[in-house]
Amino acid sequence: MKLCKIHQFGDVTGYEVGYGYVGKPFMTTIFYSIGNILVDTGLSHMRKEALEIVRNKKIDAVLLTHHHEDHSGNVAVIMKEKQVPAYGHPKTIEKMRDGFNILMYQHLMWGEAERANISPFPSVINTGEFTLIPIHAPGHSKDHTIFLEKNRGWLFSGDLYLGSKIKYFRADENLSDTLNSLREVLKLDFDSLFCAHNPREHDGRSALQMKLEYLENFCDEVARLLNGGLSEKEVIKKMSHNEVRFVKMMTFGNVSLEQMILKTIQCVHSDSSAS
Repeated sequence: MKLCKIHQFGDVTGYEVGYGYVGKPFMTTIFYSIGNILVDTGLSHMRKEALEIVRNKKIDAVLLTHHHEDHSGNVAVIMKEKQVPAYGHPKTIEKMRDGFNILMYQHLMWGEAERANISPFPSVINTGEFTLIPIHAPGHSKDHTIFLEKNRGWLFSGDLYLGSKIKYFRADENLSDTLNSLREVLKLDFDSLFCAHNPREHDGRSALQMKLEYLENFCDEVARLLNGGLSEKEVIKKMSHNEVRFVKMMTFGNVSLEQMILKTIQCVHSDSSAS
């Protein structure tokens, strides 16, 4: 089953797309249109729908928050269809130029992103009516970048948010970087949080603050258990009782609560050695 839904947030339009072999998609992705700019492009399994969305729109450029295939899946075909450039972080440029491997579940859920020649971000992206500032915010991926429209209080946050109380991490995420990015982003002035999976048109800053506090509390609990004499394996066993087993099984352990606990243990040890 394919899902394609349009969300209107004032002057911002979100296009929610998802693909499921049986029933509704397990996870959808939202890419955004602001003025004559696209932020992300959705998954390649929804290529036909993405092209239909952009075909009659005036688009001057595409911005990628990061290289992950559910965000970059249609950038190559949109660049060709609309004869426009796309921009990304240097690591995004490298990944999109050389290609990158994905796991079986990623092939099934989203599909592979075609290679594309991406250009470096300018310091400011001007749409005519709106001005977007790219801000590197690593953690979810090394190249993860968000975009601030400070005059309107908009933050296009890619996968920085996802939810206030997340239940799992990817194996390639970095919790220390995520915490640092959240703290830096919360110094910015914004209200609308245009997340690629879970948008918050209002009170977005509060939602992001809640995520930071949740992760900090999670880190404190892991540190307490480790300092109390539990081994890493015992901490994982004690804290993984809320594991979403379907997600862990479907991703062969690549995405799980256990990965989140492991990343937290690494973060705690890193903080301990640094102090």
